[in-house]
Amino acid sequence: KNLAELEKKAEKNLLMLCEEKERQQEKLCELKREILLKEREQKLDDALDKQIEVLSPLVPVCEQFKEQYKSFAVSLDATRHELPIKNIHIEGDMLTYLDELRKQLTITQELLAEVMPSHSEESAKTFSRLKELKEVSQKLDKELQRSFTQVQNLSFEISKEVSLHNQSICEENHGLDVVKHWYFN
Repeated sequence: KNLAELEKKAEKNLLMLCEEKERQQEKLCELKREILLKEREQKLDDALDKQIEVLSPLVPVCEQFKEQYKSFAVSLDATRHELPIKNIHIEGDMLTYLDELRKQLTITQELLAEVMPSHSEESAKTFSRLKELKEVSQKLDKELQRSFTQVQNLSFEISKEVSLHNQSICEENHGLDVVKHWYFN
């Protein structure tokens, strides 16, 4: 009889110890999860600090980019007449039209030479300046494309870091086991 009572007490003690062990293991898992979350937060904070450090000098560059883009747009607007035109309707035979056009252009060139002989040097200078302007605008366009690619890459990295930060917040709020089921099931 005493042995049966001792066995019951030992069994109760064993159950209590098992329950206590389970609670301690749950606490241990919770503490490990909190440590991991804090480490992730620290890594994310460090990454954000680095991004802020890297991106801070780009703010004036972006402002300069905006101004340059505005001037580029104005330049593009001013040179729009040089853009190709499609689907011009020409009546009659094409060769006849081109011959007539050549005659008219020759007459116009002769008239312009008579009326404005002194302006030909200025026209040559203006033409060379326009060529320089065209080259500068092409260089600017290439630089803008490069800058735009760099901004896109930085934006991608920022989005990635924000996603990781939001994921860690979800893991913290809902628990790692719940979040695992969201991604892997």
